[in-house]
Amino acid sequence: MIDTNIIHVYNGYMQKMQILFPEPQMARLRRIAATLDRPVSELVRSAVDFWLSRYGETEAASVAEEPPMYGCGEILVKPQDLREQAYEDRAEP
Repeated sequence: MIDTNIIHVYNGYMQKMQILFPEPQMARLRRIAATLDRPVSELVRSAVDFWLSRYGETEAASVAEEPPMYGCGEILVKPQDLREQAYEDRAEP
């Protein structure tokens, strides 16, 4: 019996690819992999499988990625005051 959640390619081959991650992201991946007793590469393949499943069999050109939406509470600064607020804590020369 083959567990398809663990072995992604059995009667085929895998292609090697180099992906660069920022250190904080890589550290989180390594911690999760250690907790699950799985290699980081397996976590990445699972994440890619999940992402690909969101789009089914559609053409890549027709997929429109929507930006994430966050509920961050009420707006505290008026748009016309944003620049002043952003530079308020800068030291004067």
